[in-house]
Amino acid sequence: MDEKEIIILVAIAIPITLVGIVIVMFSVFSRRKNRLLWEQQETKKAFDRELAESQIEIREETLRNISWELHDNIGQLMTLAKIQAQMAQEKPELMAEVSQTIGTGLDELRALSKLINPEALKSLSLKEAVSLEIERFNRLKFIAAQLTINGTVVPIEVNTQIILFRILQEFFSNTIKHSKASTLKVVLNYTTEELAIIAEDNGVGFEKSGDFMGIGLKNMKTRAQLINSILKIDSVKGKGTALHLKYKFA
Repeated sequence: MDEKEIIILVAIAIPITLVGIVIVMFSVFSRRKNRLLWEQQETKKAFDRELAESQIEIREETLRNISWELHDNIGQLMTLAKIQAQMAQEKPELMAEVSQTIGTGLDELRALSKLINPEALKSLSLKEAVSLEIERFNRLKFIAAQLTINGTVVPIEVNTQIILFRILQEFFSNTIKHSKASTLKVVLNYTTEELAIIAEDNGVGFEKSGDFMGIGLKNMKTRAQLINSILKIDSVKGKGTALHLKYKFA
């Protein structure tokens, strides 16, 4: 094969090789793109599924709360109002106390109703939703609860907010039901870049092999991952449990 033929073959081979490389690269790119689209769809499905489950769990938790409040708190207020009304028949000046007691009961019913409907929850900020929970714990004397807000509150996308609230609500539920704690402290630290949440109790703590770690923490971590948050649970046997969550603003 003379030099001219070699040049011709090289001239033909180079474009063919380049076309082949382009085809391979396009094929790889298409597969990666399709894979990325599939992963995005699966992530959205998982997010939507966890969001729906969070809304259902919030509603169920609130229904249980309503049952407790109707029996333990509002029921007592209405009983007191009835007694006061009977006394006011002889002492009309006591009617002001009757009105005040009934008003207190109505205010507490309104506060409780704010979390029964997920649509109502959407109208609340995370700060307001957590505040309602803390107020309820103190009102019913479940635990001595305290909420601290640091920094300027930054609005959070509503669906993300619902998942954040459910993570906290699950921690609160475990604290009240299982920890035997006397205090619960919650801190929301807002900066321009992130929200850092700390929730800690002084309860009995738990072992890492326990049910809370197997089920409760798994649910909380799954939800935290879906909103690109970092969640850490620390617990020391006999000294309590602490939740640390960081959510970076987009």
